[in-house]
Amino acid sequence: MNWWQKLKNNSLARFGAILLIIFYIVVIFADFVAPYNPYFSQVDGSLLPPTPIYWTTPDGEFIGPHIYPTTQSPTNLETGKRTLNVDFENPAPIRLFVKGDRYQLFQLRLPLPPTFEEVELFSGIPFDRHLFGAVGEAKLNLLGTDEQGRDQLSRLLFGGRISLFIGLVGIIISFPLGMIIGGIAGYFGGWLDAVLMRLVEVLMTIPGIYLLVALAAVLPPSLSSAQRFLLIVLITSFISWSGLARVIRGQVLSLKEQEFVQAAKAMGATPARIIIRHVLPQTATYIIISATLAVPGFIVAESVLSLIGLGIQQPDPSWGNLLSVATNASILVLQPWLIWPPALLIVLTVLSFNLLGDGLRDALDPRSLKN
Repeated sequence: MNWWQKLKNNSLARFGAILLIIFYIVVIFADFVAPYNPYFSQVDGSLLPPTPIYWTTPDGEFIGPHIYPTTQSPTNLETGKRTLNVDFENPAPIRLFVKGDRYQLFQLRLPLPPTFEEVELFSGIPFDRHLFGAVGEAKLNLLGTDEQGRDQLSRLLFGGRISLFIGLVGIIISFPLGMIIGGIAGYFGGWLDAVLMRLVEVLMTIPGIYLLVALAAVLPPSLSSAQRFLLIVLITSFISWSGLARVIRGQVLSLKEQEFVQAAKAMGATPARIIIRHVLPQTATYIIISATLAVPGFIVAESVLSLIGLGIQQPDPSWGNLLSVATNASILVLQPWLIWPPALLIVLTVLSFNLLGDGLRDALDPRSLKN
C-alpha cells in the first residue's frame, strides 16, 4: 500500500485536509461568499444578535426563508439592555447569487520590500454578485454585528485571509532558509558547521513570543495591515527556521556518506548541485511533515499579536483582532456571538493542520511503506 492510499484511509487526516480545503477556498473567494463589505456599518445596527430566519409570516403564511428589518433602541440606563425593533411588515426573502456591494474579484495587492509600499499586482474583475443575501431593506447578519454595526460573518471571512495565509507565507520564507543552512552545515562540516550551528543555537534560545511582542510594539502606527502582515511574517520566519536547520544538518551528515552522494562526487558534481539535487530531496518526507505542523504556529502567533493589539489593527479584520473584544467582560457575557466564531475557527484550523501532519507522518514513515 503506497503512502497516498495510507493517507486516504486515515479518517482523521482526511477530515483535516477536507476542512482546510474548504477554509482556504472560502477565504480566497471571500468577496463573493461574504454577504456584505466587511467595512460597511449598518445604520442602528450596533451589536445586533444573529438574524433569525423565518419561513412563515406572523399570520402563518409560508413564503420561504426570509428575514425582517431589525434595529435596536438606545440602551436603557437602568437595566443596561436594548430592545430589538423588528419590522414584520417588510419581509426580505433570502436568495442565492443576490446583487450587492461591488468589488474586485481576485484583486491582489502586496507590500514589497524595502519600502513595504503596497503594489497592485492584479486589479481584479468587477463583480457585484454575492453567494447569498436578503432582497430588500433587511440585513442578513448570520453571526450578528459588532460594535460598529459591521457584519460579523463578512469580517470573519475576510479575516481568514490573513490568519490562514500567514502560515503558508511563513513556511515559504523560513523553510528554504533552514534547508539551505542545515544542508551546508551538514555537508561541509568543520568550522563552517560550528559557526552556523552556534548561530542556530543562539536563535533557538530567543523566546519567540517575547521577541514578537517587543518588535511589534515598536512598529510605527502608520503601517497598513498589509505592511504589518508582511513584517509579522518576516519576524516569525526569522526565529522559526533554526530548528529545521538543525534537524536537516543531522540528516545530511548521514546522507553525505551514502553511495549515491559519493558517485555524484566522482562524476564531478559541484557541492551546491549535490546538496540541492541529491541530498536535500532525501529529506523531503521530514520537510513536508514539519511544514504541515509549523503552519499552526504562525497562525497562533498572528492571533496572539492581534489579540493584544500589536498585530493587524482595526478596522482591518483578522481572527486575532476579532477575538480582542473578549477583553471586554460585558461583550463576553452579553454578545457571545462575537467571541466563539473566531475562537472556534482558530481551534479547528490548528487541529486540522495537526491531524493532517500526523497523517502524513504515518503515511510517509519508511517502515510503514514497506508493508
